[in-house]
Amino acid sequence: MTSAIAADLVLRHGKIWPGYGLPLAESLAIAGNRILALGSDAEIQPLIGANTKVVDLDGRFAMPGLNDAHLHLISTGLLRGQVDATADAAPTREDLFRALQARAAETPKGDWIRARGFDQTRYDDGLMPTVQELDAALPDHPVSVTRACGHVTVVNSLALARAGITAHTPDPDGGVIGREDGQLTGMLAENAQNLVYNVQPTPSLDEIVDAIEAGGQHLAQFGITSCMDAATGQIDGMTEIRAYHLALRDGRLPVRVWATLLGDPGSSIVEPCHEVGLVTGVGNDMFRIGGVKIFTDGSAGGRTAWMRQPYHGQTNNYGVQMLPDEQLFELVDRYTSMGYTMVCHGIGDAAIDQLIRAYERVRAADPDHGQRHRIEHCGYADAEMNQRMLKAGILPAPQQAFIYDFGDAYVSVLGPERGLRSYPIATWDRLGLKPSTGSDSPVCSPNPFPDIYAMLTRKTHKGTVMDASEILTPEEALRAYTENGAYSQGAEQVKGRLQPGMLADVAVFNQDLLTADPETILHHTRCEMTILDGRIVHDRS
Repeated sequence: MTSAIAADLVLRHGKIWPGYGLPLAESLAIAGNRILALGSDAEIQPLIGANTKVVDLDGRFAMPGLNDAHLHLISTGLLRGQVDATADAAPTREDLFRALQARAAETPKGDWIRARGFDQTRYDDGLMPTVQELDAALPDHPVSVTRACGHVTVVNSLALARAGITAHTPDPDGGVIGREDGQLTGMLAENAQNLVYNVQPTPSLDEIVDAIEAGGQHLAQFGITSCMDAATGQIDGMTEIRAYHLALRDGRLPVRVWATLLGDPGSSIVEPCHEVGLVTGVGNDMFRIGGVKIFTDGSAGGRTAWMRQPYHGQTNNYGVQMLPDEQLFELVDRYTSMGYTMVCHGIGDAAIDQLIRAYERVRAADPDHGQRHRIEHCGYADAEMNQRMLKAGILPAPQQAFIYDFGDAYVSVLGPERGLRSYPIATWDRLGLKPSTGSDSPVCSPNPFPDIYAMLTRKTHKGTVMDASEILTPEEALRAYTENGAYSQGAEQVKGRLQPGMLADVAVFNQDLLTADPETILHHTRCEMTILDGRIVHDRS
């Protein structure tokens, strides 16, 4: 190693993993926002100049910054102000009601109370909250409580009235209004949620910028330096694009963002983005336009993922098909012709098959086009679908955090035969499909350690093993969180590995993620330092 350049930042005396298959290093040198060199402490010593900042890793583990390949950054920031309905904060239905009532006590009557994160399969009776329960607990406030998956919301009578929903309101296209014996249950699934969302206060531009900054700072605390924002425009259309540019301009964007544009009929921002030249690839290394997202179904845990076979115990429920073939094919054809990669949501096997057919049409029409189309989540692909994805160059974009958080729910609603095979990441890895991973935050916490734990053990939070044949090695798991995420964004030449000339994004952990016991990784790992673009943006010390 020879270089006359003095480094701006040097990490030394550590165990540095540059990426899959690369030799470990002791020291890492950074110049500006790029990796300058790696090597032994002695090899990097000559690059330390009078103005070089030196960080002693003291044996700690460093690796490329994590890339959460599918989350909702703005929602992650905004929801930090809502009632926390997750199992950690409200493990029982009674805990949920108490938390809602505590918020109501400090909220003027008539103002909205909103919560996010419940999972009814973790309650003793496995039942969702009902409109009657919410009415009794909060009679003076409109209330909406969104399931962890984001595909189901339960509301009280005041919220139904605000939205103008009655027992006679027809189900919207791609949505379900819950009814039982002709009466409303308060449950709204998929597009029916919009009936309530549309009458709730919309955050201001300043609040959205604040949410971007808060969400990004939260990610940095976990060593996450890159993310995909999965459905930019879902909250307030083009205002979100403006907010990202303002955050970037003002130095308030703490994470690299690959922004997926919402392309659903009736709420698409693709057309106004295309009009001003914002197509896939436009931007810089901090904020870049990604693909277009269309929802084709819901969530498995909410029994709205579109399946070929019915849900366990519900012989007439196959989930929700959001769009007929003809409409989806037309949208995919149009958006790809406009220059966009497609990154569509598909969880159930019927939805995945529909998306593969849509993408196969695009590939057949132009076999040489270079877009890497993705299927977001891709929960229940079979062997035949996997081969078709491989042939058509389609990438699965799963979230292994789902295995840890929701695996037992999948077994409950689908039965063991289907449920245990959920999100088969090792199969995809062996096939060379380069599966990425992430949290889908705020569906799951952006905390990466349950995700890594699930990849190493296939265990749920209850200890259920979800098909041990899908276990990854530590290096394979870390590759999914780094290099494969970069590849899924077409950015593998600039990030995802620590090699000279690549972006200087580094995460430092107190545990050696290559050798530590999975239980230790889950319960005792913390991010000590995060370096983004050559700058230290998080430092626990």
